[in-house]
Amino acid sequence: MFRYFTISEANEALPDIAQKFREVAERKVAIKGIERRLQEALAPGGGQNDSDGGSVQTYMELKQELNAAVTKLYHSIEVLEAAGVSLKGIDEGLVDFPSKRFDEDVWLCWKAGEPEIKFWHDTDSGFMGRKPIEVSDESLV
Repeated sequence: MFRYFTISEANEALPDIAQKFREVAERKVAIKGIERRLQEALAPGGGQNDSDGGSVQTYMELKQELNAAVTKLYHSIEVLEAAGVSLKGIDEGLVDFPSKRFDEDVWLCWKAGEPEIKFWHDTDSGFMGRKPIEVSDESLV
């Protein structure tokens, strides 16, 4: 369900969002590990065509493991975004909370590791357009 966050609502939700984001990031790291193992199995000398079929079996098992890991990653992203936020970058650690500034849609911007939401940006400017939230900034809902 779509909603706009006030700064205090976003900061209140942040511990839960941060935990959900960590799960997404961990799943992506796991996928990279499986992909690396899969590439090793395909590399020359990886023995994909061994006469005993062992390496083909390893390859198929890794493919199934990769498929399951990707499915889990997408599920984790769905859980995160079902909380009302938008995942902007796993590697960069960027999550945006929809908000309003006067009558204009904006994003409250959080980067993994930040203890609270301290920045906002226009919907078309992205991370590079982040502006600090003023303590007295009553313009953000």
